[in-house]
Amino acid sequence: MALSISRRIARSSGSLSALCFRASPIITAPSFQTSKLSGRITGDNLPHAECFSFSTGGPAFLGFQRFSTTILTPGSIGGAFPSDLLSSKTVLTPERTIGIYEDLVVPVTNFHNEDHGFMVLAGDVFDVPIRKDIIHRVVRWQLAKRQQGTHSTKTISEVSGTGRKPWRQKGTGRARHGTLRGPQFRGGATMHGPKPRSHAFKVNKKVRRLGLKIALSARAAEGKLLVFEDLEVPTHKTKNIVNYVNQMENAKKFLLVDGGPINEKLKLATQNLHYVNVLPSIGLNVYSILQHDTLVMSRDAVNRIVERMHTPINR
Repeated sequence: MALSISRRIARSSGSLSALCFRASPIITAPSFQTSKLSGRITGDNLPHAECFSFSTGGPAFLGFQRFSTTILTPGSIGGAFPSDLLSSKTVLTPERTIGIYEDLVVPVTNFHNEDHGFMVLAGDVFDVPIRKDIIHRVVRWQLAKRQQGTHSTKTISEVSGTGRKPWRQKGTGRARHGTLRGPQFRGGATMHGPKPRSHAFKVNKKVRRLGLKIALSARAAEGKLLVFEDLEVPTHKTKNIVNYVNQMENAKKFLLVDGGPINEKLKLATQNLHYVNVLPSIGLNVYSILQHDTLVMSRDAVNRIVERMHTPINR
């Protein structure tokens, strides 16, 4: 079988010796073995040459194989390699498993799309299992806690009016009343109405902290978490932010999170844009993250958030 293959190669290529002379000297591979079923060539050290010889216990045969680690491109070898054989499809990486507490490596850029290296995001903050029930509890807690609770109505003792009996008890044929400021009269009191109070309820700090981790992990899993070197803008003009937003695809609302106090230029550049909001890292919360589909954080903000998540909870 090997002899017939060798003769076919010889017929198609002309002369074996001529081919070896044009390419390189023959290199003998002492540890090569051939498989009779699959025809594979295995060895400890593959020779980097155009042709080599190996033996299967009988006459020596010549095998022709090019071993190279060079990436072939249409222009790498002078156009000899057909360009239509090169695939132009994008290589798809397998989807990452979410929620396994694995550190993430993300590129770092800025408003000018300049490369600033990479940053490692802590897996216990940006790759936690997604739990909708925790998000629901934290959002309800936030919305309830931010209610002012200033609603108030007047009782019969607070409503303005006389306390005189409107008419005598008997003999008029009308229903008996002792005041005209009762809840059944126009301008009267409100019974069992709301009074100023707090709507807040208690949620454990562990649950609140876990809710923020889940929100950050969800944005990271969606690819909507961007890390910038800083949030510096050249001027306070709104067009700087508008130009950057127009370059983004599938993004409607942006939340910019900086580490410390917000830069005055950035604040002025974004105050007229209803789809861009700015927060310091200390004010980052679950509800704000859910309201914006794209989260942009500075490197300093990421470090502060991770430090805050790793700080022990005071009991």
